[in-house]
Amino acid sequence: MKGSRLAFGLLSVVFCLLWAPSTGFKTLHLGSCVITTNLEEIQSGFSKIRDTVQAKDENIDIRILRRTESLQDTKPSARCCLLRHLLRLYLDRVFKNYQTSDHNTLRNISSLANSFLTIKKGLRLCHARMTCHCGEEATEKYSQILSHFEKLDLQEAVVKALGELDILLRWMEETE
Repeated sequence: MKGSRLAFGLLSVVFCLLWAPSTGFKTLHLGSCVITTNLEEIQSGFSKIRDTVQAKDENIDIRILRRTESLQDTKPSARCCLLRHLLRLYLDRVFKNYQTSDHNTLRNISSLANSFLTIKKGLRLCHARMTCHCGEEATEKYSQILSHFEKLDLQEAVVKALGELDILLRWMEETE
């Protein structure tokens, strides 16, 4: 009886591992830190609010997340730390401060925040295992991003950052 339970348990784990990639789960390679997350679910949640949020963005000449200068050129060894900083920015300043009377949008933002907390938990484990080092490159890139964020009034910055979430998600997807 114990043997059949063990076999069933192992078979279930193997099935889950084989099934996970087809359900939107993505393995993020962030230097020595490797975590798995459901990027498809996050992208789906963002797509539900994208048009509403981006329509509120009146600062079309300003970018907070510059794909080429701040994200794309990040060395693999700096990705973990940069992502930790960016998740903290979104969790502490963007999601918490977004203002709208639309409860559906707020629910979707709450779901995005929960997904980011899950990723942050994985990054925290990497940090505890010393596989998520914060060197000069990550710190400098985050400082640039934060500088762009802080140039705007808080509500404008929050709208801008939330509207640019697709840039961050695309970068995360490309971390292989």
